[in-house]
Amino acid sequence: MGDPVYFPELPELPELPEPVTPAGREGLAALLARPGKAVIALDFDGTLAPIVADPEQARAHPGAVPALAALAPKVRSVAVVTGRPAGVAVRYGGLAGVPGLEHLVVLGHYGAERWDAVSSTVHAAEPHPGVASVRAELPGFLDGMGAWRGTWIEEKGRAVAVHTRRAADPQAAFEALREPLAELASRHGLIVEPGRLVLELRPPGMDKGVALADYVREVGAETVLYAGDDLGDLPAFAAVEKLRSDQVRGLLVCSGSAEVAELAERADLVVDGPQGVVELLGSLAAQLP
Repeated sequence: MGDPVYFPELPELPELPEPVTPAGREGLAALLARPGKAVIALDFDGTLAPIVADPEQARAHPGAVPALAALAPKVRSVAVVTGRPAGVAVRYGGLAGVPGLEHLVVLGHYGAERWDAVSSTVHAAEPHPGVASVRAELPGFLDGMGAWRGTWIEEKGRAVAVHTRRAADPQAAFEALREPLAELASRHGLIVEPGRLVLELRPPGMDKGVALADYVREVGAETVLYAGDDLGDLPAFAAVEKLRSDQVRGLLVCSGSAEVAELAERADLVVDGPQGVVELLGSLAAQLP
């Protein structure tokens, strides 16, 4: 065996917060009682990583990997569920080769891609042809709407996103582009997924809810904690709500943002952004045997 790898000690952690809903309290109690049957599933941007103006500069919160590494050996599984390509989330998160995360799974592109730490390999389905068509058409399309300068395109492999955060009036640009981009997407067999000042054009049938529900059933989990921050996480929230009707306990966590009130209203527990998520994960790890 090689020399042991040590992470910096986690900071002093607050006590576990109490969920505000009965279902959330049941979910937390089930997780604490039988952690070996629990899945911890988390979005990446805005949940494990702070939101930044340039998504290519996004990196996991400094405490995220140590907290996950402390928690993962005590639960059934830890999964990152993201709209990003799986390999990008692994790279930006610093998730590869981490002691304690040997069985981590990253479900990228809303489940169309899967990276397993066991093999360090990404498995993926064939891309939708409409994405390539939209990618070619989108620059000219946006140039024709020159009033919304400051928007820019993010290449996501199996999807393409238009960001308005850098526009002079980000919200006005977002609203003005929403319907035209939906029409463009529809012509190519795609849909538009709105987020925090971003509109993502992607194939239908890809969402975090489908990916999460399939994974929870695959591993035979009895409890699932899901944490997210954006509108794209609503399908995952809905999936957990449906799983509850199938006797799977659930805890829904909102990585708090004033930009997405709808998610906070659906959550069992709201924490203070990625810092709050890290504290929650660390507190859970400290509570579990």
